Amino acid sequence: MSLMINYQWTDGNSKDFRMFYQKTEDYYSEIVGGLDKRKGFVPYNASSAIDHVLIAYDGDKAVACAGLKRYSERDAEIKRVWVEPEYRGQHMARDMMKQLEDKARKEGYKRLILQTREIMTDAVGLYEKIGYRRIENYFPYDTLIGAICYAREL
Repeated sequence: MSLMINYQWTDGNSKDFRMFYQKTEDYYSEIVGGLDKRKGFVPYNASSAIDHVLIAYDGDKAVACAGLKRYSERDAEIKRVWVEPEYRGQHMARDMMKQLEDKARKEGYKRLILQTREIMTDAVGLYEKIGYRRIENYFPYDTLIGAICYAREL
């Protein structure tokens, strides 16, 4: 399938991002066995707190997203990397990660950090393949069971 994907920057209040946010919430709850098993994560993931959101469009259909959120003066946190299942395998997640890195550099950040779970093997594989290294879990994930964290110096 040859795609003509258009990427657009927005923020966490975008209607399309809120749709992806709900999809990711449902997916994360499903893979861990219910919302109760991840309720400690939920307060740290409000969509409105995500400063920069990249959305991929196939025509006018939103098909993927990734967010960038200020964590500290030095670090920005990657949030909600998601590609719709029928669009996976087209390197969109890799493309979005590159654009997030470029945006973070322009914003003056020195490092990108992210949190995922070992069960998310595709995500872990992507992050490791593009140069992210496992780090000690940072706050608030330092006390949450199941969280693993990665970072990449810019």
